[in-house]
Amino acid sequence: MRLVYIFFIFIVVTSLSCVAPNSTFQKIPPGIWRGVLLLDRTPVQKYGDDRDIVKKFEVDSELPFNFEVVYDNDSTFHIVIHNADERIKIQDITFGTDKATAKDTIIIEFPVYDTKIQAIYEDGVMEGDWIVNYKENYRIPFKAIHGVADRYSVVSDQNINVEGKWKCTFEIGTEDEYKAVGIFKQKGDIVTGTFLTVTGDYRFLEGKVSGSKLYLSAFDGAHAFLFNGKVMEDGSLSGTFRSGSQYSTNWEGVRDDTFSLTDSYDLTKSVSDRPIAFSFLNTEANTVSIGDQKYNNKIKIIQIMGTWCPNCMDETVFLQEYFMKNPSEDVAVITIGFERYKDQSKSMAALKKFKDKMKISHEVLYGGYYDKKQASQMMPMLDKIMSYPTLIITDKNNQIVKIHTGFSGPATPGYQKFTQEFSQILSAIKK
Repeated sequence: MRLVYIFFIFIVVTSLSCVAPNSTFQKIPPGIWRGVLLLDRTPVQKYGDDRDIVKKFEVDSELPFNFEVVYDNDSTFHIVIHNADERIKIQDITFGTDKATAKDTIIIEFPVYDTKIQAIYEDGVMEGDWIVNYKENYRIPFKAIHGVADRYSVVSDQNINVEGKWKCTFEIGTEDEYKAVGIFKQKGDIVTGTFLTVTGDYRFLEGKVSGSKLYLSAFDGAHAFLFNGKVMEDGSLSGTFRSGSQYSTNWEGVRDDTFSLTDSYDLTKSVSDRPIAFSFLNTEANTVSIGDQKYNNKIKIIQIMGTWCPNCMDETVFLQEYFMKNPSEDVAVITIGFERYKDQSKSMAALKKFKDKMKISHEVLYGGYYDKKQASQMMPMLDKIMSYPTLIITDKNNQIVKIHTGFSGPATPGYQKFTQEFSQILSAIKK
């Protein structure tokens, strides 16, 4: 019996050792983390017990998101941000001891968007700020806890069901009031989806319902979106939308499977019958004109964008993937960037970094400051620039054929529709 008992203990110990996680790491622990941007207050100075910190999170003013730390080898790791089905891999990471504080410090950079997270790490907790470089003194306190997978910790036994299509209104009662389509999927109390407007979408939103309340958030390094809502007695939704720490508005929604937005090809118009003409500096400070010989006898795809704009990023990825699958020598792409820096040298540096990071082979030009009125003055052939991105498609003689305002990214049902329309337009011009 003693031998049998010893053998049993050996088997149990061996089995446990086989399933034990590999906890070897040199910097921060691998696995899932729960991050929070504290929109309304300064960070808590004392770390305290992890469970107590979780309880302090407030759904009305604190924007949660999840990310994963993945080690490439014993000393190098990257981070993957989770927003619903979206996965954003971040590799521009610095970790070391800050000489000023003598504490372990992590810097997570989003170089294309010119933002970063800088935080002190201690005992499974990060605490610091999300910093937006192109805005003066703009930083939002950031906190993250290792091993917490729940985006929202709110729980209720009886939950509403918000799945479906909603006709929504934002900026209610103001001059800037606008419509949007809310599209949600729900599994249990977990909700994913987005809001689609005429100028773009609000990214991959993820959250949950608790009782009659809806909570959604998204963070991608460029935008920090927080949506809270409540189902009213008449079945409508009423809530607030916060973008970062400086913008907040109200919104309402009613179920409507038939509602649709104005066609994105009907929002921006050409004001001249003459061929489009422009000249701007490229990222090497050389003047590039649409009339240059290399563009002769080619269809032009002119992308008006900003490096700070995630929807512009989605469109850039679309264009790259489309022409990789459908190469065409008689189509040329030109990107014109309007940046949030008023300093031209900083804007040029942002565009150069964008071009290098995205591995763009076509010309990326500097259009000017991102203010839409100023951008419209730089593109006088259009009646206005109302959205970033805006896509201009010309024929081989530089006559404008189509103008598409905004971009329905992969988080929306409109993405597939745009892909098909884009291909049909190019095919029609080539005939």
